[in-house]
Amino acid sequence: MLKGIPSIIPPELLKIMMEMGHGDELVIGDGNFPGASINERCVRCDGHGAAELVEAILKLFPLDTYQKPTYLMEKVPGDTVSTPIWDVYEEITGKYTDEKPEHIERFEFYERAKKAYAVVMTGEKALYANIILKKGVVTE
Repeated sequence: MLKGIPSIIPPELLKIMMEMGHGDELVIGDGNFPGASINERCVRCDGHGAAELVEAILKLFPLDTYQKPTYLMEKVPGDTVSTPIWDVYEEITGKYTDEKPEHIERFEFYERAKKAYAVVMTGEKALYANIILKKGVVTE
């Protein structure tokens, strides 16, 4: 155990975040996201919500200040499902950046997830609760 590290972050995820460099992307997937089939580096965090993981990750993980730092999977055209988790993400990320999350088309999101450094799978039940975090530089 270490001091100052949120206990929700498993050792495997901590290692991955340490390995990542500036511009690398980390995908936080909801319970329906096909993380294991999209990316070889897939960390399971079943039983945890995506928002609580994003909150914990951002305590340690600097967001990019040179490029768009966050991306959300946009809804499929015609889908009328409500997405209140997007507001939660905006509130959490707003503590670390003035940039609002950019919405990207579902299959573009999947392609980006394939190229991401890693995917974190959660037990999140909200639909369209997938977010990409782009790592910035540590300045402290």
